[in-house]
Amino acid sequence: MADIKAKREIERKYEAGDGGLPDLTGVGPVAAVVDQGVAELDAVYYDTPDERLTADGLTLRRRTGGADAGWHLKFPVSPGVRDEIHAPLSDTVPPALAGLVRSRVRDAELLPLVRIRSRRGISHLVDADGTPLAEVAVDAVRAERLTGHGGAAQWTEIEVELADDGDPALLDAVGKRLRKAGVRPSPAASKLARALTETAPPDRPRPTAAGHAAPTTAGDHVLAYLRAQRDALVALDPAVRRDEYDSVHQMRVATRRLRSALRTYRKVLDRTTTDPVRAELKWLGTELGLGRDQEVLAERLTTGLDELPYTLITGPVRTRLRTWSRSARGDARRRLLADLDSDRHLALLDTLDALLADPPLRPAAAGKPAKVITKAVHKDFAALSALLRHALDLPPGHDRDLALHEARKKAKATRYAAEAAVPALGDPAVGLVKAAKSLQSLLGDHQDSVMARRTLRELAGQAHEAGESAFTYGVLHGREEQSAAELEARLPETWRAIEKGTAL
Repeated sequence: MADIKAKREIERKYEAGDGGLPDLTGVGPVAAVVDQGVAELDAVYYDTPDERLTADGLTLRRRTGGADAGWHLKFPVSPGVRDEIHAPLSDTVPPALAGLVRSRVRDAELLPLVRIRSRRGISHLVDADGTPLAEVAVDAVRAERLTGHGGAAQWTEIEVELADDGDPALLDAVGKRLRKAGVRPSPAASKLARALTETAPPDRPRPTAAGHAAPTTAGDHVLAYLRAQRDALVALDPAVRRDEYDSVHQMRVATRRLRSALRTYRKVLDRTTTDPVRAELKWLGTELGLGRDQEVLAERLTTGLDELPYTLITGPVRTRLRTWSRSARGDARRRLLADLDSDRHLALLDTLDALLADPPLRPAAAGKPAKVITKAVHKDFAALSALLRHALDLPPGHDRDLALHEARKKAKATRYAAEAAVPALGDPAVGLVKAAKSLQSLLGDHQDSVMARRTLRELAGQAHEAGESAFTYGVLHGREEQSAAELEARLPETWRAIEKGTAL
């Protein structure tokens, strides 16, 4: 992965008018337009035979010529903004890039789809100090479809790409000048999108993103929610592989939402089909949680140590904590990447696709959303109430900790059930989502304290065996005990407020 580079690409595309590129000197901070010569670019775009990457707005190409020859994989972020992953030239798709598209490609083969050759005239827009602000390219494009019996096309376009850390307002100003000169924005999001449209065989329909009618039945609403979480699993896969911030947590949440919805809405979807799917989702969520739980726990222990007066810190506590954290996180990361590449994970994604394509609907799926969905959410809420009351009836200690952990898991399930209900039930479901989230947060802090105390006891034992002082671990343990007691004291009043304020 050392040769893999990433950058954010912010650009605008325009149809080149008859007048060519107008003078952009004086647009905003642009002091000069500096000619950089002409480059001959030759790019071959790859995709599956059914164009899965293109359907999701991704592009994978091998390009020669220019300053950035190599393999480029682009992920859409927002209109005009893409994240570009660059790998060195090779004859085949680099394994690192193949991994980033595996959740979409799966067992399909990546094939050359379109060849695009461009004669690119390059100019730099620079400020008074000569600092590049943006690059303007005028491309004479020739596109050729490499599969089927497609044809060829050619056109000329203008690209304006913002320099690294540039001000996006410059693109607005440049766009205004171009439109004033008669240059219009391109209707195509990319060269590939335009090439696919203009070179497609006349009798071949272009693949389009699947559309779904507005939900009307209870089954429609549940399937819409499941579909959104399936899409999140697929979309987050490359972010997890790249170790992007919060991606593991978000992917884990998607697995939990899927599991929760499949359990809560068993009157809508037949559990004989969905229970095996829930089991596989639990496996994936557990694997995702290994690193995430470790990260949260390490942050908690480090923060607790930072808050102690230096007089209460004895021995190499910080070093031991850092070593424990790095070792555990590295092991969890390697295991997770292996999981994402496994046949088991790809089979789960295929199973979810099949479930949504041909859902095992039960009679209640055809019912009115307000009736069917409300009943299901009420059932979850009642189970949460019973679990929490049972936990609070127990004396403080191990059994209560376990019971509160079970209540925490049910609070999550209730929250996710209410999320799925929002489109059908509106504000009452929104209120329950907020209430369940606040309770989940409180119970989550309590469980974090339980896990922190367990880890502190383990670290204290290791320190003792190494001949180090275990005093500081005991201090931190005592503070965690006090924190847990305070959280438990807040629970009865918090729950009474939630019961009173829930309108669903």
